[in-house]
Amino acid sequence: SVEDDFELSTVCHRPESMDKLEEQTKFTKKELQVLYRGFKNECPCGVVNEENFKNIYSQFFPQGDSSMYAHFLFEAFDTNKNGSVSFEDFVFGLSIILRGTINDRLNWAFNLYDLNKDGCITKEEMLDIMKSIYDMMGKYTYPTMIDDAPREHVESFFQKMDQNRDGVVTIDEFIDSCKKDENIMQSMQLFDNVI
Repeated sequence: SVEDDFELSTVCHRPESMDKLEEQTKFTKKELQVLYRGFKNECPCGVVNEENFKNIYSQFFPQGDSSMYAHFLFEAFDTNKNGSVSFEDFVFGLSIILRGTINDRLNWAFNLYDLNKDGCITKEEMLDIMKSIYDMMGKYTYPTMIDDAPREHVESFFQKMDQNRDGVVTIDEFIDSCKKDENIMQSMQLFDNVI
């Protein structure tokens, strides 16, 4: 089949040494080994393309459609924009999300929301993200969810974040607003001891 041919033609990716990754991330060698085992189990070739990434991610949200949110996440992990996520890409992103400073985490989140990578978040970008999150959570999670809920969430986000009221949220506005929001700061700490 075409898929088998693709698998055979794909050169397997070998990650950098665990020592080097340990230096470059905030994971111990043991943690990296556990992460690598899991990654290699799901991605035997050592890299994952967007379609496989979506399939893996959908297992975590069987009640909804996670494909759009997984697309946005894939884009954020694929830092060199080559259409695949290697173990290094994955581990660097995870290191920031789970162990990075507050500024590192907020920068990563901003990059996720800034879909066209122009340095600011528009209402349209935020609405695309919100819709993808509501789709991912599924109708069973929010059975009586009104259709305007994502738009209302975006309006609330912009009320809080768009400090100069110019219709876009810059990285500085985003970081400043997040740091002033107790709920956001508490949610950032939730990941501190994961793995």
